[in-house]
Amino acid sequence: MSNEVRIWVNGSLVGEDQPALAALDHGITVGDGAFETCKIVDGEVFAADRHLARMDRTLAGLGLPSVDRERLQQGIDAVLAAGEQITFGRLRYTITGGPGPLGSDRGDQGQTYIVTATEVTPFADTTAVATVPWTRNSRAATAGLKTTSYADNVIALAHAKSQGGSEAIFANDRDELCEGTGSNIFVVVDGVLRTPPLESACLAGITRELAIEYAREVGIDVVEETMPFTVLESAEEAFLTSSTRDVQPIHAIDGRSLAAPGPITTRMREAFAKASASDLNP
Repeated sequence: MSNEVRIWVNGSLVGEDQPALAALDHGITVGDGAFETCKIVDGEVFAADRHLARMDRTLAGLGLPSVDRERLQQGIDAVLAAGEQITFGRLRYTITGGPGPLGSDRGDQGQTYIVTATEVTPFADTTAVATVPWTRNSRAATAGLKTTSYADNVIALAHAKSQGGSEAIFANDRDELCEGTGSNIFVVVDGVLRTPPLESACLAGITRELAIEYAREVGIDVVEETMPFTVLESAEEAFLTSSTRDVQPIHAIDGRSLAAPGPITTRMREAFAKASASDLNP
């Protein structure tokens, strides 16, 4: 598998080591930008329309113009065509506030568009996670937005990996179960599949959204509800969802072993695999 990352910036394909951004781009100086990560399956982008809709929601929340779809599609087409077909991979597109002054004020030179694509190795069948002492701020201006301000996630993920986990799980500022650094979390409690509501400040994950829809289509009850962070100490099953994880069972939380996959997680994973394979743009 090639580890090459194909990169397109503002109309041109560029090399990994080739300078392509202004030093004063707001995405660099203050993390002023939005991004989407999509799954690539046999050269096609999965759930493309839903990702575009979420990008527009994030841009609106940041006070930036909505996506120039023609411009973005030019970049997506360019990276997908820049080499051999990507069998399973990750497409990421980023839109920043563009060049600006040093500080939080924005400039008026237009947005920066960046698109990347690369082949990736599928995640393991199951995973371990670790909780972290930091929280999501449910009242933050960026709550629920997929922005490029990811320092909290970098710190949390490094902590989780030092504890043997592949993902970190956050509570929010009310000590409620929230999300991972790049994933949503589902738990089974008293035989019922549950996941934090969007009001928890978790990201409105595309895979989360589809998992809920697919589960209900096959008769799996899913409840979106507020849960204390301590629910992780007693949950019978748990799994993560994200664009490249799909539905990934959790076999350990802070060292506590869980059935992975348990019966409900097994049904959920099968339902997701079948439905997503039948429609690449649900």
